[in-house]
Parts: sequence; structure tokens; C-alpha cells
Amino acid sequence: MDIVGFLKSQFICHLLICYIFIVSGLIINFIQLFTLILWPINKQLFRRINCRLAYCISSQMVMLLEWWSGTDCTLYTDPESYHKYGKENAIVILNHNFEIDFLCGWNFCERFGVLGSSKVLAKKELSYMPIIGWMWYFLEIVFCKRKWEEDRKTVMQKLLNLRDYPENFWFLIHCEGTRFTEQKHQISMQVAEAKGLPKLKYHLLPRTKGFAVTVQCLRNVVSAVYDSTLNFRNNENPTLLGVLNGKKYHADLYVRRIPLEEVPEDEQECSNWLHKLYQEKDAFQEEYYRTGTYPAVPIVPPRRPWTLLNWLFWALLLLYPLFKLLINMFNSGSSLTLASFGFVIVMASVGVRWMIGVTEINKGSTYGNNDIKQKRK
Repeated sequence: MDIVGFLKSQFICHLLICYIFIVSGLIINFIQLFTLILWPINKQLFRRINCRLAYCISSQMVMLLEWWSGTDCTLYTDPESYHKYGKENAIVILNHNFEIDFLCGWNFCERFGVLGSSKVLAKKELSYMPIIGWMWYFLEIVFCKRKWEEDRKTVMQKLLNLRDYPENFWFLIHCEGTRFTEQKHQISMQVAEAKGLPKLKYHLLPRTKGFAVTVQCLRNVVSAVYDSTLNFRNNENPTLLGVLNGKKYHADLYVRRIPLEEVPEDEQECSNWLHKLYQEKDAFQEEYYRTGTYPAVPIVPPRRPWTLLNWLFWALLLLYPLFKLLINMFNSGSSLTLASFGFVIVMASVGVRWMIGVTEINKGSTYGNNDIKQKRK
């Protein structure tokens, strides 16, 4: 196949994958809207249904990682802890260094059957985003404006609402608050020096207030903290575009299970505990870069077939009417119809690039850059 044909085939694959994701996502969002009538009647049934509906969306993203790109995900952990994963509520602390680290976090959830019920602490703007943002709204995701004085009461209330959640859930949190870049790291370490905190080499300074409130609100509901550190072998730099192109990556995820009883209840002590945890994470990163492995037993959790089966269901349901419509359009020969189709293709291409751009590090949040500006005022 020549290079032009190859690029065209990739472009068509991207469009079809995006078409299935967008259309199925909007259909599911529409169904979720109607489940609101269940909330005053049977809240727990509403929650169980929305866990399944959310899985239909998020599992499509995981399918791309697991089946389309064939990315290997090796878990390094204690064998005794391994058997508890998926059978208890947990707070999962993730490092934030890669463009697809959120996808690897979802993959971790999927392997242990908690993808549909997984929770995150997300910025408020995402709640307005169709498909993912709306899905999260029905999952009772905790949204924040990143202004703690305004967020504290709202975040606490949302977290307390999860205390009677009927499904096992993992609460995923990036304590660094934003994705790692060299510029943000430099700023973060200036803040660490100003506060008299130990400097980190591979992480940003963790933001402790959100974590402390999460622990406070979910204590006696959550059994453990899963300290998770993600890396990729051979200095791979994974991207969502690479996953869409079917490029295979090799991920290593180190997970330590820490019983919640070991996390202090006092907010200041909890903050100190988190800073110490990130110093340990830094040491694990140092060891990984030096040896290429983590100090734990490597395990490859088996892939479950449901992500692939879910995607195939939506593909069969949505591609037939699309192809039928295209055939009718071309048979009609109408210049207006063909121009409209070309416009849709262009808009779909823009949509694909926008979705990819959201995950790109060089187009990420400027949240971590604001601290130094505030200090200069």
C-alpha cells in the first residue's frame, strides 16, 4: 500500500471510530437523561443503571488501548493485595506524566471490574462536555472549580453522597492537580522551596487539601489507598493519536495497597503523609529509570472480553445505517448532498483533532503555572 493509501485508510479508521464513539455516546447520554425519573423513586437503581450505561462509553476508550493498539499493561504489586482489587472501595492516587495516563487508569479499573463505577475529581468545565462530561454528571462525579475556598463545601457534599453507593468504586485522583511538564515542575519546586518542603525530581508538589477531604469524607467506606505509579518501557512517549493509529505501547504500573487506617485523620498530618508518599513515589521512579522494573511481583491481569463486545455491538448497530445513507447519497448525485457530506467529513476531522488535542501535554492545563504568578503579585 502506498503512503497516500495508508494515510487515507488511517483517516477513515479514525472517522469511523469517532463516529461510533460520538453517536453511541450521545444515544447513551439521552438514555441517561430519562433515568433521572428513577432518582426520587429508587436512587440505588438509578445508580446501578448509570454504572452500566457509563461502562458502554468508557469501555470504548479502553477497547482502543487493549484491543486496537494491543498495548501491554503489566501490574507490579503484592500478590496478597492483588486478590483484594475490585472487591473493595479504594482511593487511587495516580501520577500525571503521560498523555494517556487517564486511559491506563481506566484500564486498571476495567481489569478488576470497576470501570463503570469509577469516580474522579474533575474540573468543572468538563461537566459541560458532551458524552464524557455528561456521563460523569450521571455518575455523580465530583467536579471542582480549582478555587478551594469555593470548592470545599461542594466537594465535601458530593463525596458524602457516595457513602451509600451500591457498587464497589475506585476514586481516581491526580494529587498533582495538572499534568507534569518541565515548566510546571520548575514552578512547583520553587513553591516547595518557599514552603520548606523536600523537592521532587519526577513529580509536581501534591495538592493536599483535596486528598485530605476525600479521605475524611470516605473514611469507613473506602478500605485502602492504592498508590499507583505509571511508566512506559524504552522511554516510550505514548499519545492518544498513537493509540488511534494502532501503535502498541508497553506500560508498567506499580500499585501499593495502603490500608486507610494508616492515613492520619488530622488534616495537617494527612498533608504531611501525602508529601512523604510523593517522596517515596519519586524514589520508585528513580529505581525504575535505573533498573527498568519496580520492587514488586509483575502480574498481567487477564483482558476481559466485554470492552470488545460492547464496541462490536455499537459498530454493528451504527455502521449499517451509515453505509446505507452514504450509498443513497452517492446514488442521488445531488451536488448539494455531496457538499453536505464533505462538510460533515471536515467537521468530523476537526472533531478528531480536538479530542486528541485535549490530551496533548503541550496543550494541557495552565493550572500549575498560576502559583508563581500569584507569588509575584
